[in-house]
Amino acid sequence: ERETAHKDSKTDLRVRLGREMRVDLRSDTVTKPTKEMLEAIAKVQTFGDDGWGDDDTVKELEREAANLFGKEAGLFTPTGIMANLISVLCHCELRSSEAIVGSLSHICLYEQGGLATLGGVHPRQLPNNSDGTIDLKDIEYAIRRDDPHFPRTRLICLENTQNHCGGRVLSLEYMRSVKALADAHGLPLHLDGARVMNAVTRLGVTPAQVAEHFDTVSFCLSKALGAPVGSVIVGTKDFIRKCHRMRKALGGQLRQVGVLAAPGLIALKKMPSHLAEDHECAKRLGKALHELEGLTVAVEAIETNMVIVDVSRVCADTDEVVEALKEDGVLCAACGRGLLRLATHHQVRWPHIEKTILAFKAFVAKQKGENKMRANGELKGLGSIMARLGVVRDS
Repeated sequence: ERETAHKDSKTDLRVRLGREMRVDLRSDTVTKPTKEMLEAIAKVQTFGDDGWGDDDTVKELEREAANLFGKEAGLFTPTGIMANLISVLCHCELRSSEAIVGSLSHICLYEQGGLATLGGVHPRQLPNNSDGTIDLKDIEYAIRRDDPHFPRTRLICLENTQNHCGGRVLSLEYMRSVKALADAHGLPLHLDGARVMNAVTRLGVTPAQVAEHFDTVSFCLSKALGAPVGSVIVGTKDFIRKCHRMRKALGGQLRQVGVLAAPGLIALKKMPSHLAEDHECAKRLGKALHELEGLTVAVEAIETNMVIVDVSRVCADTDEVVEALKEDGVLCAACGRGLLRLATHHQVRWPHIEKTILAFKAFVAKQKGENKMRANGELKGLGSIMARLGVVRDS
């Protein structure tokens, strides 16, 4: 009877969840192009070769980006990793140069060590605080003196928003302080602004008001802004000229790139207005999940579109949680021991949030039942759990 009741309740739950509606919270990179983006692709009139500087659409995108960020010029790149790599290599033109980066930065953790592998640039890793900042005294101490034993410090890199810290936003005051420190030592400051538009929205400022504190900025079109592909580097004309050469060397020179630039223009012009709602959805989701017994969310740390959920008190195996939620049509990503990351975007709204909350409730309730039975000595191992509860993973 217990098995039958469990199966029936699970079936009822799945009906309520509406399994036909999938909620993808793994990243804001998963969005599909909007109707307007697809129409923009279809309306591209000129298919010039960007290798010869003949693609009018990508040139418009680069001008638009440069103007928006208050810089002289821009350069389209296929990916954000390439945008960062190009930027760092053009700042650190000599091998054995050193770039100061955060230990939790995307450049440090998720870009295959490309700075060192391809450019001979040593990444000097400094600890990030929980709010994404790096202590100013640590940055100043890390700047090398002129000594033949040391690499030469050539660059300081910041990330805003700070992905691995849960989408935290660096304040204008902090960015201004780091820029003053960099200027005092004659060093350029680069911003990995993959999600800088989220920071701009949170701070209530313009992109140019953030970018004025940096010599160069790279930002992504295919994350929060929802374009299918692409990033842009902005900086001085001379710097972008160097970047153009480096892009060629790295194999990033595309040909009829207007079909990629066209949706990027829509993303740049139209999508920032959706970001505040993305942030609100994340906040509401985080609050609701924190109220579930066994789950912990630092609600006060939800500043943009990311929610970090500690599930360790409910289930020690994070991958098991991911798979269980996937069964009910909710996709999320493990981001550390006992931690899940949920990223909202313009294709996630309140009905999707409600479904996600229900899916978490179902998993928590199931785990409570298992834990109670285990405490009573009724269960012996995972196989017994699965058998007694009648839980069969979908194939």
